[in-house]
Amino acid sequence: MNVAFIEQHQIIERYLTGKLPLKGVQDFERWCRENPDTVAQLGLSDRINSALRLLDVAGEPLPWDERPRAAWQSLRVFASMTAVAVIAVVASMALFASGRNKSATIANLQQTVTEQPLLPLQATRSVTMELSRNGLPSRSQVAVGAGRTELADFKFDLTWSGYNNFVVTIDRIDQGRVAVLTNLVRDSNGHVRVALNSSALGPGDYAVQVDGLDLRRGTLAQGWARFTVTR
Repeated sequence: MNVAFIEQHQIIERYLTGKLPLKGVQDFERWCRENPDTVAQLGLSDRINSALRLLDVAGEPLPWDERPRAAWQSLRVFASMTAVAVIAVVASMALFASGRNKSATIANLQQTVTEQPLLPLQATRSVTMELSRNGLPSRSQVAVGAGRTELADFKFDLTWSGYNNFVVTIDRIDQGRVAVLTNLVRDSNGHVRVALNSSALGPGDYAVQVDGLDLRRGTLAQGWARFTVTR
């Protein structure tokens, strides 16, 4: 490689525009190192200065200028992103802890319900109830419990019924069935008796349906009652 070869094959122009093959780049750079005096004859510095002026006129950054940082690289944006990440981590930890606390509370409540013993009786109360023959009463007829554990001895008046055996069904209103007592007979006063520990029933309203039971095990509604359990 010599000056004539460089000028004839436009080595400098191709080098500056990046069109020179890798082998050519290596040969040209080696030649420049070995012939520093001859490089000046080629006007290389003038061509480089012209290229730099064109970059400046075009508004392009010069090779030694610091390149503009991306938005995410600025200190303010980085600090904001860090703060958001920290808040997200703290919120996630709080939600996780809250979920664990709720799970533990639910488990304790379930265990309490499963192991809930009947409370010792503090009083026995006799409750005589007239049955409605037109459906469930709209309001409770009596309240049991009232701050103490009672054995509520319900006496449902069926002196007028033509049946001798009865089925008593107790439901917690809007929730579910509590008990079905069958083959109950009237006492000498014509009452069908059902005794309940008030601690065995949760607070709320309860519906009672009394059905007559015939010899074929068929049933026919005789009347309804409604009571409330309080704590």
